[in-house]
Amino acid sequence: MVVVLDAVNAPPKRPRHPEKANRPDNPALKKPDWIRVRAPVSRGFIATRDIVRANGLHTVCEEAGCPNIGECWDKKHATFMIMGDTCTRACAFCNVRTGLPGPLDPDEPARVAEATARLALAHVVVTSVDRDDLADGGAAHFAAVIQAIRERCPATTIEVLTPDFLRKDGAAEMVVAARPDVFNHNLETVPSLYLTVRPGARYFASIRLLQKAKELDRQIFTKSGIMVGLGETRNEVLQVMDDLRAADVDFLTIGQYLQPSLKHHAVARFVTPDEFAAYETVAYAKGFLMVSASPLTRSSYHAGEDFALLRAARATGAPCPSRIPQAGQQSEDPPAPAAREGKGLS
Repeated sequence: MVVVLDAVNAPPKRPRHPEKANRPDNPALKKPDWIRVRAPVSRGFIATRDIVRANGLHTVCEEAGCPNIGECWDKKHATFMIMGDTCTRACAFCNVRTGLPGPLDPDEPARVAEATARLALAHVVVTSVDRDDLADGGAAHFAAVIQAIRERCPATTIEVLTPDFLRKDGAAEMVVAARPDVFNHNLETVPSLYLTVRPGARYFASIRLLQKAKELDRQIFTKSGIMVGLGETRNEVLQVMDDLRAADVDFLTIGQYLQPSLKHHAVARFVTPDEFAAYETVAYAKGFLMVSASPLTRSSYHAGEDFALLRAARATGAPCPSRIPQAGQQSEDPPAPAAREGKGLS
């Protein structure tokens, strides 16, 4: 039997970001020396990848092209992305596929719990695509995943990085009622850039979501992150800090925006390590219990270690110490340039 494949008249492959396909290219700035990561080739990386594949799961590490995937997966730390690999939003910075997603998989919570057990995670981070097509924005699915992990891995602490649940009444209450240890929702950028960077979201709705999570459970840790290098000013970043502290947010992450493709929002500039260190100092002065600010900081980066420090900080009433290397400090081995990346600070 002969099989003939029509390579000429075959339907074209759907682009990953159809809404960006016809946009003009944005220039890509050359990355500075401080944007460096190691290539993901270790045995630990391969073992983590195999466990994720075996359970049929998605990770934001892969879908967003996170520059830290090599380091994190080598330690068997992965951030699970639930509810599919297709997002209903079309943020200008994000590398996750956009379009109309499929139905929810009722078996996914059990598979996430199984992968958490096989990776022996002491702290697990669960995020998701935006699901504006669902009546609750996927809140019940988040709760089901939390419950499944609690049953399978009762000693594991759980961090959720949620969408904004815009116009989804009762969604925040449903997720908080499932008792995650950390409720994270990223603001992503300063309010003046929302129309171009995060057009489907509303800045003060995101602030209110974080505030509501703390109101619903005073023991829960709340966390948020922004990217810099998108065109914001220093004073705008400081105002975001004030807004987050007014919402009683405990933990702030600040990282450098990296442009996933020429069709995505351009990098306005690369913020220097000294500027990140200054942001961290100011953030601690404003009352955050924990701050992670560096070029490669992402929400899930060192999440388990940071949670232990965060819990200790609340117990002692003293802010966590900085983990940012001092100026001029270099790693032992020269790493490779960072890959293109983007899904906020996930």
